[in-house]
Amino acid sequence: MPFQRHKSFTTLRFQLFFAAALLGSLAVTAQEQPASTRHGSNDSDQEKSEVQSAPDIAQSSPRERGHSLQLGVGDLIEMTVYDVPELTTKTRISSTGDIYCALIGPTHVAGLTTEEAAQLIQKRLSAFLKDPYVSLFVTEYASQGASLLGEVAKPGVYPALGEQHLFDLISAAGGLTDKAGHSITITHRSDPDKPVTVPLSRNLSDHPESNIKVFPADTIVVRRADIVYVVGDVGRPSGLLMDANGLTILQAVALSGGTTRTAKLSGVKILRKSPSGMTETPVELKKILQAKAPDVPLQANDILVVPSSTGKILAGRTLEAAIQAATIMSVAAIP
Repeated sequence: MPFQRHKSFTTLRFQLFFAAALLGSLAVTAQEQPASTRHGSNDSDQEKSEVQSAPDIAQSSPRERGHSLQLGVGDLIEMTVYDVPELTTKTRISSTGDIYCALIGPTHVAGLTTEEAAQLIQKRLSAFLKDPYVSLFVTEYASQGASLLGEVAKPGVYPALGEQHLFDLISAAGGLTDKAGHSITITHRSDPDKPVTVPLSRNLSDHPESNIKVFPADTIVVRRADIVYVVGDVGRPSGLLMDANGLTILQAVALSGGTTRTAKLSGVKILRKSPSGMTETPVELKKILQAKAPDVPLQANDILVVPSSTGKILAGRTLEAAIQAATIMSVAAIP
């Protein structure tokens, strides 16, 4: 009897050990199965949720996302999957806004930030890997520049990475030209129908409030200054740039070197282009110089004409001839 009891106890202990080993192997097998086998029919639901969540991320407005840098067509991206070096790749965003990733195929990332794109790729890779960690690094921003046009030394597209301001881009473009006007127009990609116009002066510190933030894909236009033209009997006929306060007739004449002695002050006129053609406006410059008439402001592209006086020219020539004759006679009278 003791021998049989010992034998039955040994058999029971062996059976328990076998059962425990069987349960352990089943647990290990369950852990090693891919997510697609463990979830079974839940794959289709997961894919639907991914497809629905991606557009929601992409459609969030730039204002809600704080103008963070978004991926765009042509950007060069380096993708790294932690502990899976086989999935490390460098790819460029296609014209459709997609990048190709191993295992999951094309993935639309245009319009997303790098963090949002990494989360989307991680979610799709989780069907094949356990707890994947994806990092994205943009090695070349082909779509994150701001266009600077108009009266700057070097117009072109300049990077708008990080926190960039208007004066930073103007400095990168070599500064303003001599013909730069007194206002700049900025059109934001997030609000193209509402361009922003800010004042500008030669000394940028005069308008610190104009140094607004600039975001990727913004278009900045530096206007050309308005010009008036002074021609005729003045010291230096030329085109004059108008400042922010405008330009008057007296100022234009003074900047042109003043009138000459043969100028006909009573015949000055302004030629101005109107929808119906050129118009002619007489100006009493003599009275304005004598403070007997108000100064007249000029408009952009006006032409101020100062004619010559025929009588003054003849009188001047007669005087010159008389002086020459008197000089000859005085020389001849000397014994």
